[in-house]
Amino acid sequence: MPEHQIVVGINGAPDCENAIRWAIVEAAARGAGIRLVHAFIWPEFNVPLGPSPPAPGLRANADKIVADSLEVATKLAPDIPITAERIDGFPSPVLLRESHTADLIVIGSRGLGRVLGLLAGSTGLDLAAGAQCPVIIVRHEETTNLGGRVVIGYDGSPAAEATLDFGLAHARQHQLAARVITVESSPDDHRRVTRHDLEQAVESRRSGPVAELIHVTGHPAEELLRQSSDARLVVVGARGRGGFTGMLLGSVSQAVLQQAPCPVAVIPQAALETSEHPQ
Repeated sequence: MPEHQIVVGINGAPDCENAIRWAIVEAAARGAGIRLVHAFIWPEFNVPLGPSPPAPGLRANADKIVADSLEVATKLAPDIPITAERIDGFPSPVLLRESHTADLIVIGSRGLGRVLGLLAGSTGLDLAAGAQCPVIIVRHEETTNLGGRVVIGYDGSPAAEATLDFGLAHARQHQLAARVITVESSPDDHRRVTRHDLEQAVESRRSGPVAELIHVTGHPAEELLRQSSDARLVVVGARGRGGFTGMLLGSVSQAVLQQAPCPVAVIPQAALETSEHPQ
């Protein structure tokens, strides 16, 4: 098994292939392997899993999803170590467990939310809030890899420091431009990050690419989305300085996840705590 591994959540939906494609490009850049994981929910409901009128061959169908996804991935990347597995359980807890040993979790933006409607619809939010590693949400649209830069939201919080590290490293690995954005809600915000703060944060990371710095006043989510129209990836923290105690995923991160025109990387709070207190 490769030392570094990217886990991709699969369920046969159209955006799964885009998630696999994104993971393959990232795995090649990192020298990592890929693990495809299908969360098989039906055992949780005690329904018949063999041929029967209410549920004909559910397990066989799940195994086909795994086999088909593995075939797609190995054809696209024959030189990358790739494994695939069906695991009984709901998508969120299955993938949250996988995040303990993964470098990244990658999912499609809609696929995991189409199984049983609201029951699984929160998978992306659950992972973005609670995963032990960064989470990538990949769009279904074919334009997900057409942008030319990495856009990074920065507010001076511990989450933003990790976000900046991840975003600059991704830009360097993929030879992309970097754009770092600080958005003040008002000039007299007591938590404000000055232009000088932003410059210092980026300049202290000299191993990263030369970054375009943007310091504006406005609505953070709106400005991040506006500045991401030409992005290949947007990177945000799960909760920054504006987060409330107990709120695992901030409103800005949620808005970017739902509306960004490209893949979004979220650095969850749990991933920060894991890096601060390694086992």
